[in-house]
Amino acid sequence: MSRRTTGTLLLVIAAFLYGVRYLSAAIFGSGVNSWDSDLFQGMLNYIGTAPRNWSIAALIMGLFYLIWAEYESTSSKTRESLKRFVSYETVDQEAESRNKTE
Repeated sequence: MSRRTTGTLLLVIAAFLYGVRYLSAAIFGSGVNSWDSDLFQGMLNYIGTAPRNWSIAALIMGLFYLIWAEYESTSSKTRESLKRFVSYETVDQEAESRNKTE
């Protein structure tokens, strides 16, 4: 699996875990007759912060993988262009030296 795929998958997991906290609180309070923000905040506190913490960790790791993949892509393209430049320069120098000897 490539680093871009891994990073994207971790970002999807982060979004899922972030939403799971709110979805769990809503399911937990589904039997309540009346809703208000204090009640929902209490349900969120009951669920805890573990899904949010895991989502933050997955977000950071996903961003790290995406940045790493872009850095490698950029550096490999730069290396390839430098190799091509050096090889063209060498070919040009060889052609010049052949022309001078002829």
